[in-house]
Amino acid sequence: MAYPHGKFRYTVELEGLELGGFSEVSGFDASIDVIEYREGDKVQTPMKIPGLKKYGNITLKQGVADKDALYKWMETGFEKDVNRQTVTITLLDINGEPAASWQVINAWPTKYTAPDFNATSSEIAVETLELAHEGMTRTK
Repeated sequence: MAYPHGKFRYTVELEGLELGGFSEVSGFDASIDVIEYREGDKVQTPMKIPGLKKYGNITLKQGVADKDALYKWMETGFEKDVNRQTVTITLLDINGEPAASWQVINAWPTKYTAPDFNATSSEIAVETLELAHEGMTRTK
C-alpha cells in the first residue's frame, strides 16, 4: 500500500540562483474563471464557459543568513527589467527521493519583506519573497 507523502521535505530550485533551504513555500495554486452565458431563447440555466486561467503568487520564507540572494533578485527588478526564472519545487519521499515536482514558469519577485525585529523575542529572523508567475506544470 502506498502512503501519502509528508509536506515537510522539499527542495526549491531557481535556475542560476543558489538560495539555500526554505522554511515555508505557500500559495501556489491555479484556477480557471467561469463565464456564465445565457441566450434569451434558451433554458433558464446559463452555459458555463471557461475563461481566463489564473495562478496565485507563491510565497517563499527563509531564515536570514549570510547570503542575500533573495533581496538581490528583488533589487534587480528595481534597477532594470525583472529577472524571470523557472522555479522547481520538489516534494521528497521518506528516502529523500523526488516524489512529485512542479515547475513554475517565468517567476519573478513582486514583493520582498524583511524580518520583524524584537529584542525580547527568541525567534529566527525570517525574510519573505513573493513571486508572480505565468503558469505551473506538474512534471512528476
